Amino acid sequence: MREGAGDTEARFPDSLLAIALPAIATADYTPIWRGITGHVAGGASVGSSRLRSPTACGDTSGPIRGPCEFSLTRKTEKLAGLTSLTNGQTHVRDLTTAKGTTSTRAAADYLANLPANSTRGHSRTLNSQFWQSGPNVCPVNTRAFPLHANETGARTAPNTGKLATPRRLLTSLNSRSFYPSFVNLASSRATSRLNLFSKHLESKPFLELNTPFSTERSAHLEDEQGHIIRQEKKEETVKEKEKVPERVEKELPVKMSSQPPHPALMIPGPIEFDDAVLQSMSHYSESHVGQPFVNTFSEVLTSLRKLFQTSDPASQPFVISGSGTLGWDQVAANLVEPGDEALVLHTGYFADSFTDCLETYGVKATQLKAPIGDRPQLDDVEKALKEKEYKIITVTHVDTSTGVLSEIKALSELVHRVSPETLVVVDGVCSVGCEEIRFDDWKLDVVLTASQKAIGCPAGLSIMMVSGRAIERFKARKTRPTSYFGSWKNWLPIMQNYEAKKASYFATPSPQLVHALHTSLTQILSQPLDQRFADHKAASQKIKKAITDFGLKQLASKPENQANGMTAIYLPDGISPPDVLPSLTKKGVVFAGGLHKEIASKYVRFGHMGVSVTDPARTDIDKAIESLKESLVEVGYKA
Repeated sequence: MREGAGDTEARFPDSLLAIALPAIATADYTPIWRGITGHVAGGASVGSSRLRSPTACGDTSGPIRGPCEFSLTRKTEKLAGLTSLTNGQTHVRDLTTAKGTTSTRAAADYLANLPANSTRGHSRTLNSQFWQSGPNVCPVNTRAFPLHANETGARTAPNTGKLATPRRLLTSLNSRSFYPSFVNLASSRATSRLNLFSKHLESKPFLELNTPFSTERSAHLEDEQGHIIRQEKKEETVKEKEKVPERVEKELPVKMSSQPPHPALMIPGPIEFDDAVLQSMSHYSESHVGQPFVNTFSEVLTSLRKLFQTSDPASQPFVISGSGTLGWDQVAANLVEPGDEALVLHTGYFADSFTDCLETYGVKATQLKAPIGDRPQLDDVEKALKEKEYKIITVTHVDTSTGVLSEIKALSELVHRVSPETLVVVDGVCSVGCEEIRFDDWKLDVVLTASQKAIGCPAGLSIMMVSGRAIERFKARKTRPTSYFGSWKNWLPIMQNYEAKKASYFATPSPQLVHALHTSLTQILSQPLDQRFADHKAASQKIKKAITDFGLKQLASKPENQANGMTAIYLPDGISPPDVLPSLTKKGVVFAGGLHKEIASKYVRFGHMGVSVTDPARTDIDKAIESLKESLVEVGYKA
């Protein structure tokens, strides 16, 4: 009994109990009439989830305009008021149950065995708020179930022997409200009356639940008298049993991607991304000058030092919103001035573009070219450096238009020996993360890259490592930087402050991309970098052997010129990229067409970087090799 000031006693009529009890079920979700559970002594203790209808019983916010509605209560632990119905009175009994496993038949048997006169003179005590008259009470359909005042002023129902039809009551649970129907039943012994409603307290609900977490449930059939119709099971013959195949449980992969099914992206960037990296992109919005984000950005900059393998405190990492191309602009706007000379080593399309960028800023760029698929030789570079003074020399570590790999260590040693004042600038967009780079040991001045290639983060971040020598060159400029957004006058103090975990602002960064980069760098640095580079080299050699065995050739014909993160493949004579690329896509693989303007229609490009190489659970590499072979055979190629 729940007591309170001004509470009075009221009799709980059998007819109302007959409405409520058939609605109680002990499966995962139990419909309970809140008019009873909210006020009956002992109550029903409920789980963590309760879904209420807008006009739930007991709501005193306004007049109730209709009968009480049902609410859903998860895993009822205690059913209060399961009673014997004898002589029009009730006997209060609490039945403690295990979660969701109440034996309702046992409860009915227990109550049926009570002496016939055990409840005489007892009445259930309720909070008077439920029964008292007034505009906000929660009435049972008074047209079908009239209430009468007793000597205490509370309202009770006449002992009419009318009971709700439980079957109809249960079918009403799918609607938001119901009006109980009534039928006349002759008074009988407690056992027969309990049998009438106890069969509706089965642990299985009336309707089957079609959810991934539900157990199999089925409703039974009844005849007009309410007797269960039991279906006879057909005996299976030995032959029929033999026809039924044994169920084989399929072993699920250890790790399943949360990404929607899609063709494997095997181009030289963007590449396939790890699930964790993509999930980091969904980080909630936060202030770019708030301490949590500043701390994350600081860790990113520190991790980049490890990736580029620099411990020199004078060097400085930069992470700015933009593509890899923004790195060119930063070099042209900050390290050279209009009229300065720059030597550009040409290995493909991107040397042409870098040259165009430099000239846009007024720099005089000289290209040192090599045949397609090759790189400028060191002797030629030394000769060029001796001819004139160059402020910078630029080299594309891996040119994605040709798949040519440049030798960086030997080149830097040459520059420092022949022209020590010349800054060594490396375009590492397609190499950082899959090719070895030792920033300090090789005495590099600038390595610029982007987030979407071997680093394995979605596109949108321009990443750069700058030496202390290059920063001093910037500070010694005679003219202002020729870019505003790309000016290190604006960005250098920002990056220094972020790395020191101090909030700073020039232009708004992308917190979500920075979080994704943080996750990717954490994954990369979780193993030795030498192991990562070895994995990419092994995958590259596997691919190059496969295409050679199939009779195909590479643009980079010399092994020392071949990149480890991509392969540019000549197609057989008479076959062009449009003949094979659509077929590859249908097979679940995406390759890139040719990019070098002189031979674009003669080759395709196969990217093999990041998780496609380092995740042993992925089959991207093998699938790409087989798909390429099948696509070529389909258009008539014979190895």
